[in-house]
Amino acid sequence: MTEISVMTADEVEMALAWAATEGWNPGLRDAACFRAADPEGFLIARREGKPVAVISAVRSGAALGFIGLYIAAPEARGQGHGMAIWRAAMAHLAGRTVGLDGVVAQQANYRKSGFEFAWNNARYQSSEPCPPPVELPLGTLLSAVHNVPFETLRAFDAECYGADRPAFLRAWLDSPGHCGLALVDAGERLLGFGVVRPCGVGCKVGPLFAEGPEEAACILAGLARRATPGPLILDVPEDRPEAVALARASCMAKVFETARMYAGPPPPMRRDRVFGITSFELG
Repeated sequence: MTEISVMTADEVEMALAWAATEGWNPGLRDAACFRAADPEGFLIARREGKPVAVISAVRSGAALGFIGLYIAAPEARGQGHGMAIWRAAMAHLAGRTVGLDGVVAQQANYRKSGFEFAWNNARYQSSEPCPPPVELPLGTLLSAVHNVPFETLRAFDAECYGADRPAFLRAWLDSPGHCGLALVDAGERLLGFGVVRPCGVGCKVGPLFAEGPEEAACILAGLARRATPGPLILDVPEDRPEAVALARASCMAKVFETARMYAGPPPPMRRDRVFGITSFELG
């Protein structure tokens, strides 16, 4: 019999280790940040006391949920544990629109659970940080995110993500090793912000939210200059030509893609501001 419970902090770390084994290259501090988003949203399945499957089902705001970290132990696959924990995750998110970034080939299986395709997200990667040659727009300033009021960042993030997620955002911005930059104009109006974080291999940028491509390019260039040596990774909505063009201008090439799908109506989002999603695990 499959036994399902909420993960402890150590078990979330274990789930991210499983994700690293799968080649997903999570951030070094992702476990604590992810758990801050919804401590009850990380589930583990056991068989006779042994972990056999994990999943995240994170609630954001009043109406959105997101599925990620859906992994069964290789030796336990095909035994029903994955479906059992999937049902538990969906029950945790009952009554909400639920999103996920799934393997494109699994779209048919997700449709059986009520998910519909929205767009593809693609991972772009460079062998080394390669800041595009850009200049700050006249009258703007690029500085640390902590120089901007948190509530301003929170509102910008909620508009781009589609839900309010203050606990996660604060953890993401404050986590050791994470570097966040914000672009503001002369009137101190926020024009965009982004975060770069160290991963098992290289660094990932996410989110990258900005008013337009010029602003996004300035933020990305600043983050790239602060990244450690090694691959630099950006996950972009592939139906956003300006986001794809920015990745390519930063010496990045497409590595793979995922299918963004929703069960329920997609949340209201300022997708015109999205040049890089936060993560495939939480959206």
